Amino acid sequence: MAISKDDVLNALRHVDDPDLKKDLVTLNMIEEIAVDGNKVSFTVRLTTPACPLKEKIKNDCVKAVHEYVSKDAELDITMTASVTSHRNPNINVLPSVKNIICVASGKGGVGKSTVAVNLAIALSKQGAKVGIIDADIYGPSIPTMLGIKGQRPTVRLIKDKHFIEPIEVYGIKVLSMGMLVDDKQAIVWRGPMVTSALRQFVTDCLWGRLDYMILDMPPGTGDVHLTMIQTVNVTGAVIVTTPQEVALSDARKGLAMFRLETINVPVLGVVENMSYFTPAELPDNKYYIFGKDGGKQFAAEYELPLLGELPLVQSVREGGDDGTPIALRDPDLDISSKAFYDLATNVAQQIAIRNAKAGVTVEAEVG
Repeated sequence: MAISKDDVLNALRHVDDPDLKKDLVTLNMIEEIAVDGNKVSFTVRLTTPACPLKEKIKNDCVKAVHEYVSKDAELDITMTASVTSHRNPNINVLPSVKNIICVASGKGGVGKSTVAVNLAIALSKQGAKVGIIDADIYGPSIPTMLGIKGQRPTVRLIKDKHFIEPIEVYGIKVLSMGMLVDDKQAIVWRGPMVTSALRQFVTDCLWGRLDYMILDMPPGTGDVHLTMIQTVNVTGAVIVTTPQEVALSDARKGLAMFRLETINVPVLGVVENMSYFTPAELPDNKYYIFGKDGGKQFAAEYELPLLGELPLVQSVREGGDDGTPIALRDPDLDISSKAFYDLATNVAQQIAIRNAKAGVTVEAEVG
């Protein structure tokens, strides 16, 4: 019996996306079906290029066609991705940015900027279009971490209005107050000046089409957080902490801010930084310098995913200081780089799940 496109579609109704808990056909993830005798080809369009279950989904498709259509079918399956988005139609700021992620902490010194930079690079390396805003006006560190200290963004005049063009480095677009002032100059501004500058970063900047924008938030819960949340349509927040109780106590305050009724930003999960120390000469040893499982217990307490446990490694600090973040290294060869790639995969996964539950309204093709 000849194979038809309907036969293939009906077979693929038996393959579920493990995260979204629905079949691929219902989710409109099957495209470009072609049948020529026993040769069957189609495209599976995933919800993120960082999908951790890509091979499982592909294998499940093969099994389904062989089981429900023909065991002799020769399959050619293309796996691609489009980053999903769910936008608030009442907010028209950054309309070409599909997902905005706040990377936040309750206190300084927990490695929040390190997480933000390496998360952005890992997402980009996995095929997404990414931008990052350094929202820490008083203590910008992103230019140093990305090796663009001293560089200045250009300004373009469009229809009698000036727009800032972010600097592009390592495949991501970047904007920071550290690019606009001398690095030895103290920024002594009152709150209204800070909030005005941040609004310009999003309303008067040529970001273009992005799948993910990372907002590296300052420590605490203040004006900057309120301004960014009220100005842009934030998809979700990532809370960064270290294992010790003093950091966890402040992380709880940061989490509580996002859950306030007047703010109501979904928290995607928790990142535990500096989880353990592994000396280079003893790669199998782990020393829990700042305590053990604090982030895991914090995540469990609030019923949140633990997105990553990042090791305390000298090369991570060195990469931040010399402008070559650790996520630039091959994750198959570097344990710290792999930890950030796993983090990026988990963040993208949580965003895809969140968008599916909210109802996907926009798709941006990754290409």
